[in-house]
Amino acid sequence: MTIMCFNLPFEMAVSGFSLGTCILLLHISYVANYPNGKVTQSCHGMIPEHGHSPQAVPVHDISVSQMTFRPGDRIEVTLSGQPFKGFLLEARNAEDLNGPPVGSFTLIDSEVSQLLTCEDIQGSAVSHTSKSKKTEIKVYWNAPSSAPNHTQFLATVVAKYKIYWVKIPGPIISQPNAFPFTTPKATIVPLPTLPPVSHLTKPFSASDCGNKKFCIRSPLNCDPEKEAGCVFLSFTRDDQSVMVEMSGPNKGYLSFALSHDQWMGDDDAYLCICEDQTVYIKPSHLTGRSHPVMDSRDSLEDMAWRLADGVMQCSFRRNITLPGVKNRFDLNTSYYIFLADGAADDGRIYKHFQQPLITYEKYDVTDSPKNIGGSHSVLLLKVHGALMFVAWMTFVSIGVLVARFFKPVWSRPFFLGAAAWFQVHRMLMFTTTALTCIAFVMPFIYRGGWSRHAGYHPYLGCIVMTLAVLQPLLAVFRPPLHDPRRQMFNWTHWSMGTAARIIAVAAMFLGMGLPGLNLPDSQKTYTMIGFVAWHVGTEIVLELKFWMMTEFRSFSHLLQQKRRVMLLKRQYWQFISVGMLFFSSYFCLQSTIYEQAKTLAFAGQVIIIIKPKKPEAFTDCLEHICEFSLGRLGSF
Repeated sequence: MTIMCFNLPFEMAVSGFSLGTCILLLHISYVANYPNGKVTQSCHGMIPEHGHSPQAVPVHDISVSQMTFRPGDRIEVTLSGQPFKGFLLEARNAEDLNGPPVGSFTLIDSEVSQLLTCEDIQGSAVSHTSKSKKTEIKVYWNAPSSAPNHTQFLATVVAKYKIYWVKIPGPIISQPNAFPFTTPKATIVPLPTLPPVSHLTKPFSASDCGNKKFCIRSPLNCDPEKEAGCVFLSFTRDDQSVMVEMSGPNKGYLSFALSHDQWMGDDDAYLCICEDQTVYIKPSHLTGRSHPVMDSRDSLEDMAWRLADGVMQCSFRRNITLPGVKNRFDLNTSYYIFLADGAADDGRIYKHFQQPLITYEKYDVTDSPKNIGGSHSVLLLKVHGALMFVAWMTFVSIGVLVARFFKPVWSRPFFLGAAAWFQVHRMLMFTTTALTCIAFVMPFIYRGGWSRHAGYHPYLGCIVMTLAVLQPLLAVFRPPLHDPRRQMFNWTHWSMGTAARIIAVAAMFLGMGLPGLNLPDSQKTYTMIGFVAWHVGTEIVLELKFWMMTEFRSFSHLLQQKRRVMLLKRQYWQFISVGMLFFSSYFCLQSTIYEQAKTLAFAGQVIIIIKPKKPEAFTDCLEHICEFSLGRLGSF
């Protein structure tokens, strides 16, 4: 029976990391550590892939409830001892400990243990469920009908990442009629013989780069002797071997990998890991998009390292070709070269701080010496981001502003009888669709398919692409201006366009965080927020201005209406006043005429009564009557 612990990765091992996060060897968790106990790949050898030597003297015990068994029996098995985090427990044929597991297990406490399927036998091993500390594990072992005469339990236990015990031997149980088991108990796995490691006495030199050394540096042409921040990798050919030198800031580890393409998978990698003021040089290999697997250091020679002034340096020699050694590439072939660094703790390596430096093309490091650089970001992804930004932050925003606020200003026909604002709006939106289509295919060209490590960004991008194509197709079927369906078209067109803009901005925010672009952490978010705020602020200001102008026009129209009413009222009262004046004048005149008539009648009587005998006297009399009448009129 075997117990095995893989001190599991820091809780950072989360699926869905971006593409760049996976490039090279460093996922969020450290190498081959499984806090969840899913260690089926180690069922056969029961050896944790931690890159350290196992402890010699076990401090944990395996006990059983009975020493004999029959097929179908259930035996309680207990693993106990000093606190440990992980384990792997199996039962093997005592006469063939390298054979497949025997029987199956039943859990007693599923909170701390779980069943594994090893060698296609369900429940044939037990492991931990978390990295929490434990001192005892109890399970039941079910004896199969085909059980061997003698069965032994083996356990691999991990207390810490670099402190573990491999194949701790447990008791041997036998069937009643079996011959006594006389083979010695399983022995502890011997400590492997490690190649010697020496200390470097001085920093590496870049003076021979391009002359004797094939060098890769970041920044380009930096000097590891003078610049602590210089990340340096060199290859120097010496007959049938190559001397490798690697230097950089001591953040925890340095690594490089040889790859046939520009993304992680099936690569030959080498790490220099700092632990307890010691640098461990470890070769590893990558299978698919999984964690790197540490390999034997037997293929490396002349290993040396140095820690000084915050700089870690390591070197080793390996043969150009290694026939019969698995996972090691021949160095006389062209490869893309990856260079990365990151944090390490207690032998565990974590996600690199930034996108690995990747050479622009493939190189043969055994060819003529060169002095080259690389990039932390991919050109296709840069162009993808730039086109999407220009399309959705510039062309779309201007197109929306023109359609919303420039209709009254650019309403004259401009081309083919359409208004100028409409022509500008249509041109900008078609350009946006074209740029979106071009940018959309670039990540697929780079990755060669769909990326499952870019989070929600590609999903939102697909939605934006769909809406960007549907919008112009919808515009083709736009109803005439006075058609009853025009209102429905306007709302649909506006809704789809607004949704596309919002989703595009969200996709850009998510895309900026992907390592493939290598944007500055302290600037990218604020820059994007600034652009969004500027566009939103511009629309708000123009909308307020448009509203104020509309309200002013409404107010002016209302004011004109009020003025018209007041004028009508004034004209009405003026008419009434003039009418009353005419009416009063009429009555006054009528009264005056009546009085005059009476006076004239009286005067006539006077004239008749006292008619003068002479004409001159008659004239004088008329003058007196006229003066009298005029005096009466003046009194009115």
